[in-house]
Amino acid sequence: MLPVFLAFLFLFNPGIAQNLTGGGEGNPGLLTNKDSLEQWRNLRFGMFIHWGPVTLRGTEIGWSRGRGVSYEDYDQLFREFNPVLFDADEWVQTAKMSGMKYLVLVTRHHDGFSLWDTDHSEYDIMATPFKRDIVRELSDSCRKHGLMFCTYYSICDWYHPDYPHKFASGGRIIKKENPDMNSFNGFLRGQLEELVTEYQSRVIWFDGEWEDPWTHEMGMDLYAWLRELDDTLLINNRVDKGRRGMAGVSESDRFAGDFETPEQEIGAFNPHTPWETCITIGDQWAWKANDRVKSYEECLKILLNTVGGDGNLLLNIGPMADGRFESRQTEILLKIGKWLDKYGEAVYGTRGGPVPPRDWGVTTHKDKTLYIHLTDNGRNEVFLPGVKMLSAVGMDDGKTLDFENGRFGAVLKTEGLTGEPFTVVKAEME
Repeated sequence: MLPVFLAFLFLFNPGIAQNLTGGGEGNPGLLTNKDSLEQWRNLRFGMFIHWGPVTLRGTEIGWSRGRGVSYEDYDQLFREFNPVLFDADEWVQTAKMSGMKYLVLVTRHHDGFSLWDTDHSEYDIMATPFKRDIVRELSDSCRKHGLMFCTYYSICDWYHPDYPHKFASGGRIIKKENPDMNSFNGFLRGQLEELVTEYQSRVIWFDGEWEDPWTHEMGMDLYAWLRELDDTLLINNRVDKGRRGMAGVSESDRFAGDFETPEQEIGAFNPHTPWETCITIGDQWAWKANDRVKSYEECLKILLNTVGGDGNLLLNIGPMADGRFESRQTEILLKIGKWLDKYGEAVYGTRGGPVPPRDWGVTTHKDKTLYIHLTDNGRNEVFLPGVKMLSAVGMDDGKTLDFENGRFGAVLKTEGLTGEPFTVVKAEME
């Protein structure tokens, strides 16, 4: 076993190469854009938005098409979709006041409906009574208010006639007559070019890659084509076929992608491979009435456990059919924002660790400054393996804390700390 201090050096020495995939085995030398990756990682907290005509039924986006809502009903919902209370600035300002630094909008889900004025389909927002380009307005607002604008895009499209599947879930697949994947790939690239060049999406967040019509070769080719279109893009690992289920981890660097994508679970501590966990604030991705909503404390703990594991958190919001955020969700978000106003330096621009998440909490750090996030305030002391401390103060009240350095790490005295809902200690390490 490595001595603790050697393990620390291995984990956090910037001279040690990280496992950044890039373009996969088909594109040797096409690695992740390091500047883009560093900028994105420093943001740490983003807003995911699933929204569209399906909110008129209050069922799940994409997945309820043909299951809970008939195809005939689902595919005609756009004719009634008129979110007259939508305000892009209000959405973006809510995200900003919540401490979120970037926004990922679902521009087209598996149901095939496009939220922008695309030249490649008539099944889009301009065919609705609303007739306003949602993606354009949000992209412009993000630039105005200083948030990074990013887009989710599903590779599968159960509506488009050229895509082979009409529906696929739980082993049940309904196929279309006379599909044409070559033609569909042209449609897909046409839409992606619009999102990158016209709407200035900084991240393409793919999904739907698990279906059989999509291949490993297609994923590598699409990754390389997008990076040729804009070399500063970040592209998640769902562009290819290497993701292992909901854990979101790629099988190997054979597969393309710049970061991994755990879904509805917090990724494991990993300072080598960039990752972003996506979790719903409720139970459903799209809005539904009376959905169970996670508490403020639960959401904040998810954020801290994610950042402490060296990942980003993408917290999903489901706006209502009229275009507003539900007040229950907004209230929780704004509470997180107030907490981050006070303790944000312990989150933004940090790296997870050096101590992996423990039952008492997590750690983050910037160079030799260590932040200890105590999500269990009932402790009298905590042990920090591999750490030698020089000083420690509570960020809530500036109180100097006692500690003891030993052969295998430091013991921090935490009795009496009462930060709400969680305490953060700022320390300097040798």
